Amino acid sequence: MSEISVGSKLPEARLLKLGAEGPEAVEMSAVTKGRKVVIFALPGAYTGTCTTAHVPSFMRTAEAFKAKGVEDIFCVSVNDPFVMGAWAKATGADKAGLTFLGDADGSFTKAMGLSFDAAAAGLFGRSKRYALLAEDGVVKVLQIEDSPGVCSVSGGEALLEAI
Repeated sequence: MSEISVGSKLPEARLLKLGAEGPEAVEMSAVTKGRKVVIFALPGAYTGTCTTAHVPSFMRTAEAFKAKGVEDIFCVSVNDPFVMGAWAKATGADKAGLTFLGDADGSFTKAMGLSFDAAAAGLFGRSKRYALLAEDGVVKVLQIEDSPGVCSVSGGEALLEAI
């Protein structure tokens, strides 16, 4: 599948978040319908650049996104919801208002055309690093990194500047 692009509709997908009673299904179409949302995705929970640069950039900019009418900021990774829930707490992202969603089987990432393998790092079927703004489920701004270890065009400040 080719990479998603500006003007594309987000694919139908069921992601998982960790709720009070355990994993809860989150339908992408339901959380984006009629809403302005930011989705940023990264190769893996607890990994270097993801933890030290990407997540903190959206924690720093969360209020500025809200001021621009963004209703939710979702962090997506090919991880299970338990890992994503623990990582959101460990980084403080949950308190900053970010919602972490696990794409446990990678189906959303594959449907977006943004899956990659980094065998040397033990990462298979992971998400490329990107950030996007979607309105009513349609991609309005999309910024994809050329390398998974870099967080420049997909960081919170860069996306904020682009919208």
